[in-house]
Amino acid sequence: MSAMDRVLIGFADALAAPESAFCLADQGYRVVAFARRGSRPALAAARSVEIVEVTAPETDADACVRDIADAVERYRPVAVLPLDDHALWACSRKDLAAPLAGPRGEAARFALDKREQIDAARAAGLAVPGREDAAGPWIVKPALAVVEHEGRLLRPTGALARDEDEIETLGARIDGPVLVQRAVTGVGEGVFGFATASGVRAWSGHRRIRMMNPRGSGSSACRSVPVQEPLREAAERLVEGIGWRGLFMVELLRDPEGTAWFMEVNGRTWGSMALAVRRGYPYPVWAVRQALDPGFTPEPPQGAPDLLCRHLGRELVHLAAVLRGPSGADTGRWPGRAETLRAVLPRRGDRWYNWRRGEAGVFIRDTYTTVAGQIRSRT
Repeated sequence: MSAMDRVLIGFADALAAPESAFCLADQGYRVVAFARRGSRPALAAARSVEIVEVTAPETDADACVRDIADAVERYRPVAVLPLDDHALWACSRKDLAAPLAGPRGEAARFALDKREQIDAARAAGLAVPGREDAAGPWIVKPALAVVEHEGRLLRPTGALARDEDEIETLGARIDGPVLVQRAVTGVGEGVFGFATASGVRAWSGHRRIRMMNPRGSGSSACRSVPVQEPLREAAERLVEGIGWRGLFMVELLRDPEGTAWFMEVNGRTWGSMALAVRRGYPYPVWAVRQALDPGFTPEPPQGAPDLLCRHLGRELVHLAAVLRGPSGADTGRWPGRAETLRAVLPRRGDRWYNWRRGEAGVFIRDTYTTVAGQIRSRT
């Protein structure tokens, strides 16, 4: 690897962007991150990262694809690493003048289409909630992670339906194909790995400890957990059955009875990358190396430590939600205030998302934008 080797990553505001950038920089790569024009992502405060602006895909999807291709021509990176679903869609739409450290073609379609993922998960023996499994409630959600509509890239959201009429009403509001599944409650888990020509390597896993919104959202704190053998075997059948290569995450929800229900496959970096990297699993670096050498096989760490990793901004949002108190159906299952205050206090040995010595600006800006974004969404 040359000291001049660049890697282009994006989008810069992806939850995994700071950790992926730091991970690559730690290995000697020069990191360039593409960001939506006019945005101010936390990663822009990094001393070790250069930001290049592109058209937001929500404004003009084709222009975004062209701008990313132009950035490849300008910076001549050794590889391009898509960090989120918008970037995965954009990077797989055009042959770039650099290797793509992510899925393309049929693999990219699979990564963005939950219908294909559900079929593969069932075939692999994973439990998948269906519409017919109960009388409700149901989750009505988009089948596609992102949808191109009238030249703009949209990310539709789902909602909870309590009867058949609501299913039809909510489904009509979603752009693109719709999935209807029985609503499952439980604790979120993730199974991670790296697929190579000789099999899946570098297995790791996490379990959510707290969510940003106690009602249900992304995690604010997660802990590493061993990957149970039955889940490992099923996840391996899933990715090998579709010929997947590179990093992946199988997202699960474990119900109170202990069943791990399949939710989706993330074919790009995931939010808890901080936990993986701190345990010695540099998945973004491995993805780049595989893009440069298809025969690359990572060496997983020996004796990876058990860690708890926390996102300060999300922990503050969680605390504020608990202190505000429950409403409606939340009553009776809301976390207690005193219990939450004790839980969110810093403890020796905790690790923090997006913290690197010498890059405090990223940590501070990320915390601020997370909290401010939640305040704006409620006003």
